[in-house]
Amino acid sequence: MTNFVKMHGCGNDYIYFDCFEQDIKNPETLAVTLCNRNKSIGGDGIVLILPSQAADAKMRMYNADGSEASMCGNSIRCVAKYLFDGGLVTKPNITVETSSGIKELTLVIDKNAIVAVTVNMGKVILEPEKIPVNLTGAIIVARQVLVADSPFEITCVRMGNPHAIIFHDDIEHFDLYSVGTMFENSDLFPEGINLGIVEIVTRNHLRMRVWERGTGETMASGTGACAAAVASVLMGYADKNSDIRVGVTGGTLMINYTDEAVYMTGGCETAYKGMIQI
Repeated sequence: MTNFVKMHGCGNDYIYFDCFEQDIKNPETLAVTLCNRNKSIGGDGIVLILPSQAADAKMRMYNADGSEASMCGNSIRCVAKYLFDGGLVTKPNITVETSSGIKELTLVIDKNAIVAVTVNMGKVILEPEKIPVNLTGAIIVARQVLVADSPFEITCVRMGNPHAIIFHDDIEHFDLYSVGTMFENSDLFPEGINLGIVEIVTRNHLRMRVWERGTGETMASGTGACAAAVASVLMGYADKNSDIRVGVTGGTLMINYTDEAVYMTGGCETAYKGMIQI
């Protein structure tokens, strides 16, 4: 039997395995099997928490379709909570190694319990060849494109994962399933794309729905919220060096975009612990 923990950040739920104590083989196949919400545990993906030679721990994340992601902003906060709650780290500032580099995390602790985590998500990438997106120019802001012969205006950002942002005044009725599928499979994005549909509530206050490559619509995306905040600053809808409130389906994330880095603050929760035969 194999131990696991189900955790979520703003409803973005993953199945976590402590690989300090056990070895997980074939995580790609395991993700497909365990993430089925009708026939298994259910989740947006699985996360392996591993030893690291360069940081306090290492994180590897696999989407529900078995593909590996470079970074996940919501799950890295849960990794921090797991490490602190389990006594694997006892300090308020920790580091986690990811496929997109080592991330610094600051724990917000009240009465020996984590109430939030701030993640230094690193410097935003805007160059199209590094996102990547098959478009020319220094940056892609409010660019008119055709995806599956339909016109869209997109802003592209990489925050560990590639994101395209579309601004829309009615995200509730936006056909995210159809458009998200079109974007994810478009030749315009050689590594696929995460699509964020963003509505401006007021200045520095956004609402977002997100379609994640390899998973579909999720209740939240940490890297997506960062991308939405950056895109909003680039479009003049929000302010740099200010807290930008991003409401997602499962809760709220606070993003601060500076010249040096993008900082994300949000909660993290343990749903339950269990054992499964794999």
